[in-house]
Amino acid sequence: MKKLIFGSIAALFLMASSCGDSTRVALIETEYGNMKVELSDLTPQHRDNFVKLVEEGFYDDLLFHRVIDGFMIQGGDPNSKDAGPNVPLGSGGPGYKVPAEIVPELIHVKGALAAARQGDQVNPQKESSGSQFYIVHGQPVQTQMLEQLQRQKGYEYTEEQLAAYANNPGTPFLDQDYTVFGMVIEGMDVIDKIAAVRTAAGNRPVEPVKMKITMIR
Repeated sequence: MKKLIFGSIAALFLMASSCGDSTRVALIETEYGNMKVELSDLTPQHRDNFVKLVEEGFYDDLLFHRVIDGFMIQGGDPNSKDAGPNVPLGSGGPGYKVPAEIVPELIHVKGALAAARQGDQVNPQKESSGSQFYIVHGQPVQTQMLEQLQRQKGYEYTEEQLAAYANNPGTPFLDQDYTVFGMVIEGMDVIDKIAAVRTAAGNRPVEPVKMKITMIR
């Protein structure tokens, strides 16, 4: 196994992954630009499930239905396709969940791709939605927050992870509670553009933000 360093603003986000032609990369196309996302080999069930759905065209014309500036952009609800403005979104999926694959190497720095899920009260195993995902936008991270989280959750960040949070926005309070399974390697500015759109009730963009996802490697 070899650690890969991702480019752009995510350069300090270290993801242990197998190198070579087997690394899977997806292209997420939107009207605000395109994002390339590299999937982690540390989370094979999430990787393979995402690839399967993409190759089936599952995500085409779905919406980023929940957008919170300084937090994340979320999509992948099949009910969002052609959904009217008053249709509640966020509960749809392919009819199954994916077992949690929470690994300490993968953290919620800006650009991290992670699986949405139901809360601990009804989902104590932290199983992921079968299709819904979010991409971290995040806010500046204070050292005091990381120290507090380490005490509360009983784990320690590596020096590389501390440096990543010192130099990039993130949502570290989600670490070790949600499965991170990839990283944006191109198109960080697209996250900013989508995060800045005007939203209505339920943090849903007023003007639909559609996606199309294809595997390019």
